[in-house]
Amino acid sequence: MKIVFMGTPDFAVPCLDILVKNNYDIAGVVTMPDKPAGRGQQLQQSPVKKYALEHHLKVLQPEKLKAPEFIEELKSLQADLQIVVAFRMLPEAVWDMPALGTYNLHASLLPNYRGAAPINWALINGEKETGVTTFKLQHEIDTGSILFSEKVALTENTTAGELHDTLMNIGAELMLKTVKAIESGNYKAVPQIDSGANKHAPKLFKESCKIDWNKDVESVHNLIRGLSPYPAAWTEGKDSKGMLHSVKVYTSSKEIATHIYIPGSVHSDGKTYLKVACSNGFVYIHELQLAGKKRLKTEELLRGFKFEEGFVFQ
Repeated sequence: MKIVFMGTPDFAVPCLDILVKNNYDIAGVVTMPDKPAGRGQQLQQSPVKKYALEHHLKVLQPEKLKAPEFIEELKSLQADLQIVVAFRMLPEAVWDMPALGTYNLHASLLPNYRGAAPINWALINGEKETGVTTFKLQHEIDTGSILFSEKVALTENTTAGELHDTLMNIGAELMLKTVKAIESGNYKAVPQIDSGANKHAPKLFKESCKIDWNKDVESVHNLIRGLSPYPAAWTEGKDSKGMLHSVKVYTSSKEIATHIYIPGSVHSDGKTYLKVACSNGFVYIHELQLAGKKRLKTEELLRGFKFEEGFVFQ
């Protein structure tokens, strides 16, 4: 059985690795073109490309997935099956090509959290569990019939980074299970039922990452951990001189309390703690980053930077 694998970031590498280690015939690996990155704008290879080259696999990096030359090259690989993990939206000419179909790993329990940012939104919404799902690609994004899923319990402090790594490894095992089932023909594809109440996971934009201190402590804490470490929740406020201070917040804890303070007002002993008022209590900030500076623990930051009395995040 010949397989073409499609993926780009770190999240996809364990899935490719587990197929290679189980001696599947990887006819080709499709990944994003190299991108300039860093101060020197040097071309950077994707994690999937680096892995593929290390293991002497054929690599395809199309700019456009509908380009006739890419379609022809893909056809020439004569794949029986295509596996997609954290890649781009595929045109029908690509996903409908192999005889056994094209299967995707999605980082949620479908049909909930279809979309670009399922890990983040599950945490932002305070879910108690999430997971990974393998399904067959069809026209509408993330809607195809489900083969397998695996649940993962979440705590009230699980971060997006931690969940990413957990699902990345569980997902690899689930993908191996999926490929073995397709190979043997021993599986049942179950159509997704869209109840209309399913939660969604749209792409994250800067404004959707901004902290609203008027919300309750649970919502603010969930936003912070659901965006940590990337793209990171942020907030800003002006000091008495009119200077704007923008801050990314990475880790937090919560305190339910009745108070008389303005939401967004900053409270600190200037040495060990920093807490911000919300509608029903305070969110303690434990790790943060001022614009243009390094990420620091609160006590480290407070050694060199003080929030003046009366400072309020807007």
